[in-house]
Amino acid sequence: MPKVKALAAASIGRWSVARRLLVLQAVVVGLLVVVGTALAGLDARRAAHDRAEQTVTAVAESIADSPNLRAALAAPDPTSVLQPYTELIRHDTGIDFITIMAPDGTRYTHPDPARIGGRFVGNTGPALEGRTFTETYTGTLGPSVRTVAPVFGEQQVGARHRVVALVAVGITVREISGEFRERLLSLGLVAIAVLGAGIAGSYLISARLRRQTRGAAPRELRAMFDYYEAILHAVREGLLLTDRAGRVVLYNDAARDLLGLPPSGRVRGRPAAELGLPDALTEALVSPGPRSDEIHVGDTRVLVVNTSPVRSGDRAMGRVYMGNVVTLRDHTELQGLTGELDTVRGFAESLRSQAHEAANRLHTVVSLVELGRPEQAVEFATSELAAAQRLTDRVVGAVSEPVLAALLLGKSAEAAERGVELDLGTESALDGAAGGIEPRDLVTILGNLIDNAVDAAIAGADRRQPRVTVTVRAEPDELVLTVADSGAGVRAAAVPDMFRRGWTTKDTGGRDGGDGDPAGRGLGLALVGQAVRRNGGTIEVNARRDAEQDTEQDTEQDTARDGGESGAEFTVRLPVRARTEGTVR
Repeated sequence: MPKVKALAAASIGRWSVARRLLVLQAVVVGLLVVVGTALAGLDARRAAHDRAEQTVTAVAESIADSPNLRAALAAPDPTSVLQPYTELIRHDTGIDFITIMAPDGTRYTHPDPARIGGRFVGNTGPALEGRTFTETYTGTLGPSVRTVAPVFGEQQVGARHRVVALVAVGITVREISGEFRERLLSLGLVAIAVLGAGIAGSYLISARLRRQTRGAAPRELRAMFDYYEAILHAVREGLLLTDRAGRVVLYNDAARDLLGLPPSGRVRGRPAAELGLPDALTEALVSPGPRSDEIHVGDTRVLVVNTSPVRSGDRAMGRVYMGNVVTLRDHTELQGLTGELDTVRGFAESLRSQAHEAANRLHTVVSLVELGRPEQAVEFATSELAAAQRLTDRVVGAVSEPVLAALLLGKSAEAAERGVELDLGTESALDGAAGGIEPRDLVTILGNLIDNAVDAAIAGADRRQPRVTVTVRAEPDELVLTVADSGAGVRAAAVPDMFRRGWTTKDTGGRDGGDGDPAGRGLGLALVGQAVRRNGGTIEVNARRDAEQDTEQDTEQDTARDGGESGAEFTVRLPVRARTEGTVR
């Protein structure tokens, strides 16, 4: 027996969710129908009994109050008058018996004429006291529901009339049960119809559930959910699900960390637009179209976003858009490594330029020696070396941070090759490390600002020597980096948008335009802003003049007045102790 139970349990355990639901619903519907039918049967039985009592009571009281009854009782032979009268009433009303008797119980009438004159079988005490009563009693016709009513005469005994006869009216229990069985048959037909409708509805629901769950058993669904839950939280990429209305359905731990979201329970069901994310990133999360490897720069991270719409339904009938599956990858480290690679590539390019320039100078020195002018050869060689050594001495003497010093020397050589004079400000002074700030962030900030400044200086070099001035100084609580150029300047209205991804001047040729292009432009200043915010710093932009209002005469006058300086000036302040939330002004 235990083995049979184990086999049955194992067989049931393999049932799909739809089959289990069908069986459960069928059992529940069956129990409800059985219980409902039983209650309805009991109610019908009670109703038949009550109706029988009401009928016999009404007939008994009507006959007892009839004047013809009193007149017949006064006749010499009451039976000859009352027997046909009661039989007529009995047939018309469907009553089983009507017995009229004397106070001592002697019958005047009975459905069986042979029993007339006999004694009434039953209780008559309450009726003799003047009260009509109803009871269930077994008489000559079997168990019956009967009512006995008194018939009062004209003479009074004390305060009430004298009882001169009794009327007993009854319906047999067999007759009541026959009526109940007729009602029970119709009730059973209704119950069968309800049961069939319930089972049919349960089957339709289970069929739909079977399609939705693909016939999987609860154990399989539980295992599948456990696997999906483990995968969701174990994957290192951020994963976020949104529905068709743009509400967040689910996200894993990596997405929470990358987007800076609270625990899943607080965000689930909220629109993505209310998460406080950048507009471009929010648009990517809820986009109905696919997005592939989009780069989005946040306050502290660079994210690569992929959006894949989810559609449900048959292809022939048309697939319905259900929402998005969004994957997020942290591109911050890779972007930093890319920046370092660009810096190294710049250093290599600078070394190549210097080697090329050194080869030219060496050829010149050799040619002067061959021409018999050794004094001029020595003077030429020493002057070039002295100029290069002066710049190196200034950078190394003012900036002791090796990464910054190497960056400045490399950018200086690169700027010189492009015809731009890169100068180190006289206020530059950095003794020791950069206050605990990551060298990678310093390279990102200063390298991108110098590159933009060189481009701006070249673009605005129509009437002046392209020039970029870099100042690096350490104050008691912060590190200050300043990059100024001699370019066309920056409009004040463009400053708030400069540090978002996509802002660039490469397409317009000036410092005041551009939305960038999808090829990777407009990312440098965004990375600068991110690195500054990550270190709790601030960026100040001094436009110096509005480029759109310059005229040729104003430019010449302002250049003379300002000592040749114009363009824009970027000042970055990075705290070297406590870090707070950064701003861009």
